[in-house]
Amino acid sequence: MTASPRSEPARSSGSPPASDAVDPAGDPAPDPSGAGPRGGGPDCPADRDDSDLLAALLDGMDAALCAFDADGTVTHWNREAERMLGWSADEAVGRRGLAGWAVRAADAAEIETLLLGAMRAPGRQVHEFALLTKDGGRVLVRTQSAAVPGADGEAAGVYCAFSEVHTQVDLERSIALSEALFEDASWGVVLVDADLRPAVVNGHAARSLGAGRATLLGRPLGELLDQGVEEVESAFQHVLAEGAPPEPTEIWVTVRGEGADLGQPPPRRCWRSGFLRLASPLSEEAVPLGVAWIFRDVTEAKRAEQEGARMRFRSNQLHRAARAAAECEDPFEAATVYLDFALAGFADHALIDLVREPSPGRPDGRTPSATDPGADPSGLAPPGPGAALSDRPPIVLVRAVAAPAGAATGIGPNAPAGTTDGIPVAYAAGHPALQAADRGGSVRASASRADEEISTQWAAARKWPSGTVHGLCAVLRSRGRTLGVASFLRGASRRAFDRADAAYAEDVAVRVAAAIDLAQRLR
Repeated sequence: MTASPRSEPARSSGSPPASDAVDPAGDPAPDPSGAGPRGGGPDCPADRDDSDLLAALLDGMDAALCAFDADGTVTHWNREAERMLGWSADEAVGRRGLAGWAVRAADAAEIETLLLGAMRAPGRQVHEFALLTKDGGRVLVRTQSAAVPGADGEAAGVYCAFSEVHTQVDLERSIALSEALFEDASWGVVLVDADLRPAVVNGHAARSLGAGRATLLGRPLGELLDQGVEEVESAFQHVLAEGAPPEPTEIWVTVRGEGADLGQPPPRRCWRSGFLRLASPLSEEAVPLGVAWIFRDVTEAKRAEQEGARMRFRSNQLHRAARAAAECEDPFEAATVYLDFALAGFADHALIDLVREPSPGRPDGRTPSATDPGADPSGLAPPGPGAALSDRPPIVLVRAVAAPAGAATGIGPNAPAGTTDGIPVAYAAGHPALQAADRGGSVRASASRADEEISTQWAAARKWPSGTVHGLCAVLRSRGRTLGVASFLRGASRRAFDRADAAYAEDVAVRVAAAIDLAQRLR
């Protein structure tokens, strides 16, 4: 085995060969043959270069390394071994075995048998034992030893690489963690390179992105995500430039193609995301290799949280509206107070259309009596939804309130406060407000995607404010009678009304109807 140039192995006794002789001045003695230095001699420049290269490689290793010849004599000892145990290369190289200095005498025979046994065993051998430091301490190490073949192919010695056990365990844990994250973790893990393209994707992330692990690699994020791709790429760029944010970030995204088989727009999902900057541990300066994106789908929890917050806000609004309405002398003013409080965070516009009071004679010319099916003794409203369809007169609605005041212009005149003496609203047959009054329930309507571009015409056809794309009509009923319809309207910047919104609108409509009923009775 070739010895390190700074720590030569012990030489055998006797005079050095003639080719190694030097004169007192330190110059090599001339070769009597006149042929100069022999090609394989220690003064050959090629041998010196090889020895220097070997020494540099051994000393640059992160692991401690020592080597033994076939007799068990130490031939190599690198700087990491010196740092770990305190024995220098000059003190270690040339010693026979480790007994008495690197291991306890009682353990020496067993340890040397394990190490030298690697010359007769195939592959690498892994062992754990304690070594002694120069100051008398003990270090538990994990070793990997293997035979070193000679020129004839037979084992000429053995090398032994060792490191402290806790360091090795930390490395193994890091590797095991990486493998576990990329197998089937409950979190999605995506590693992106400096070009913001996925380089490694685990199974959970592949299922979340709706594609296979191999097909995702190298594709731009814009091909995988629709909504939210700008936020994700911005987070990547920030992490590459500034480092990881201190807290996880919640990002709403939509995955391209999801829901397409059902003919529906892709659902919005909330991914709680953490980001880590990856830098090379082998460079002198931190060179970013990419970003690790770790995320988890928290859509259900987030929606439940939002729904809880929404319900608390709406309950608080109804409480405040009730307190304010109680201070109104005019019941009709109290109805508008309920409407104004309901608009906050719920809709852009609200309308109240009251059922026009029937004339003394019915459309057929005869006067209603108390014995008629579904007759209303007060004469203030047509029969409720329980009456037979043939007995119901046509429903005529009169605009009574438009909120917020002054915002809903161009949608028809309002009747005098609390009355139904105004001009009827020219609702076409099948209008959502007429359907709600006829059914005695709530009706939702939204412009289709094609109609959003012509929302002005869509809203105008329904006598609603310009820009309306979502409508919710709730019937106003009190004392078993239909008094009118409350319509809540949203623009394109808001989502469509859902069932929870309909329930809230019905709750508001009950309070508005009670106030309007009282106002009509007082008049």
